[in-house]
Amino acid sequence: MRYTRVAVGGRAVWGRVGESRVELLSESPLDGDPTVIGTVPIADAHWLPVVVPPVFYAVGMNYPRHIAHAHAETPTRPEVGYRANNALTGHRSPIVKPAEVEGRFEAEPELVAVIGRTLKHASYDEARKSVFGWTIGNDVSARAWQHQDRSFWRSKNSDTFKPMGPWIETDVDALAQTTTLRVNGEVRASFATGDMVFDPFDHIVELTKHITMHPGDVLWMGAESTCQLEPGDTVDIEISGIGVLSNPVHSEGNPS
Repeated sequence: MRYTRVAVGGRAVWGRVGESRVELLSESPLDGDPTVIGTVPIADAHWLPVVVPPVFYAVGMNYPRHIAHAHAETPTRPEVGYRANNALTGHRSPIVKPAEVEGRFEAEPELVAVIGRTLKHASYDEARKSVFGWTIGNDVSARAWQHQDRSFWRSKNSDTFKPMGPWIETDVDALAQTTTLRVNGEVRASFATGDMVFDPFDHIVELTKHITMHPGDVLWMGAESTCQLEPGDTVDIEISGIGVLSNPVHSEGNPS
């Protein structure tokens, strides 16, 4: 099953994605058993971030090739960081490059786990069962800011820097898939999605030793590769079995 959120009449509505239409739902599937209250054609859908998470968790340096490229140390235990909800944007919405950004402005293609139940002190099996479904994230980063600032407050958390979508896929073995990054249709990176140092369930087990996770929380799992973006580009991230997240890149103050 594929679930998403779309804008209808100026408000956010949950939907179930079919072949040609999005069935509009009475409530979030994370909260209960929603009923269908209408439909919109997929071609006319205004896609929103698939969920607004209570907490936005993010994993870094979780793929061996990324670690080697960064000359970093391989982590010895699962650890997470945090991102800001204001950075989220939906499928087909623009990534806006701020006017002050210079140098490397990069995309990172990431698998995202969407949590479906409340968890504390989870076992590995409980962690597996806690994932409601999987979506796709683009971890956009302004590298100069990342090195200049004491935290990631603007380098990774500026508005539109975290596209997420187009939907949550509930029926897929996410770790058996392939992640592909394309810019203007050209493949810039491709890697085995599951080739991680620690998988999502390892992170959930470690995280819930100290922090309660709740339905709608998201866990971004890091990337193997990065790619430079420029205004005018269109960046597509495909994870086989899930879908394609696509976003144009704009300059601040210039929507074209």
